[in-house]
Amino acid sequence: MSTLSKNTAFQVQLTTRQIIKMAAPISFSILIPQINFVTNNIFLGHYSKEALAIAGLTGVYYLIFSAIGYGLNNGLQALIARRAGENRPEEIGKLFSQAVFIGLTTSLLGILLTYTVTPHLFGYFIKEPGRLQQAIDFCKIRIWGLPFLYIYQMRNALLVGTNQSKYLVGGALAEAVTNILLDYLLIFGHGGFTEMGLNGAALSSIIAEITGLLVVYLVIWKKGISQQLHLFKNFRWDGYNARLIFSMSAPLIFQHGISLLSWEYFFLLIDAHGEIALAVSNTMRNILGLAGIVIWAFGSTTNAMVSNIIGQGKQELVWPLIRKMIRLSLGSAFVIFIFLNLFPGLLFSVYGQSGEFVAQAIPVVRVMSAAILMMSVAVVYLNAVIGSGNTRVSMMAEIFAIVFYCLYIYLTLDKFYLSITFGWMSEWLYWTCLFLPSFMYMRSGKWKNKVI
Repeated sequence: MSTLSKNTAFQVQLTTRQIIKMAAPISFSILIPQINFVTNNIFLGHYSKEALAIAGLTGVYYLIFSAIGYGLNNGLQALIARRAGENRPEEIGKLFSQAVFIGLTTSLLGILLTYTVTPHLFGYFIKEPGRLQQAIDFCKIRIWGLPFLYIYQMRNALLVGTNQSKYLVGGALAEAVTNILLDYLLIFGHGGFTEMGLNGAALSSIIAEITGLLVVYLVIWKKGISQQLHLFKNFRWDGYNARLIFSMSAPLIFQHGISLLSWEYFFLLIDAHGEIALAVSNTMRNILGLAGIVIWAFGSTTNAMVSNIIGQGKQELVWPLIRKMIRLSLGSAFVIFIFLNLFPGLLFSVYGQSGEFVAQAIPVVRVMSAAILMMSVAVVYLNAVIGSGNTRVSMMAEIFAIVFYCLYIYLTLDKFYLSITFGWMSEWLYWTCLFLPSFMYMRSGKWKNKVI
């Protein structure tokens, strides 16, 4: 039976040990998708430079839909954590079932858009016919993983929100092993399989997501969590909770969606700078994703713990929690900063790249490593806002940041056609613009009376 209790097992304590206990499994669960993404690109980098370049465009496209699910996940997580802090486990299952309905509906819309609108959209920006067709074919395969990804993401909200993040590990590990094995077999055609190249990476990712989904729900069932949280007792449409989730998550879905759209815009502008610039930027995105694992884990923990503490009626502990999170997040980012600046060549050798690739990539690493320090602070404050329940404030902060970000990359990469190093300085502007409104809102104290 579950280790959960109907008394205080759902409620968190403001200690460094509690923070690490929550953040470490979250880090691992974030690490695995990043490993999958990086593994795809490492194999594709050894397969062909063209495949690696195309993966930059198509990868960001899929991440746009992934970000929509991530927004739903974050909103759901804040709600579940609030109910956990209030010690109302029966309400958690109601919230979860409605999120599944919303996620499946959204994924079907994503599949429809990919088959109808996306080919025309890519055609406006990708002028080389062969590259265009490969990008379209990849997306039409990869998008079928979306329903499984959304339901898989919701297990994050459920387990993190109920202080059970340790159970994230099994599904994530199963997903990683499956993806690495199938990448090797399907991209290159080893083991008697047909050589599929870029499309092999798409198919292996889908099967890996399905595997991770099955394993994590098996764990939830075996541990008795599904029964204790009434996950399937109320598995029917519930208008009240559906509206509550949508109200909480819609700003986050919009927020993460426009954030990734700006990434896609960035890569489409980079495409005009040549294949090497595109491959370098795709690699930088991989490294940024890996470097941000611990930072985003502390952000997710901030979201859950802030909401949980408010649910307990202990608003006075929110600021001490934020200060603890900042110290841990910034300290981790500084270690990453040192490593990236001391050993950049080691990172590029993993991708099988040298020469002009490295010459363009080294300055970008310097710029990106500084951005990671800024990101470590901004992510904590942004997630504190989300945990407080006012997701509209976080959405407005994102819009503010994206407007300046897009204007900057248009001027540097398109209008004045500067090097990609200047283009990547947009990260400095982006994280500064996210930090300022988030910090000012939390300092204002207006979040104390927010009810969700």
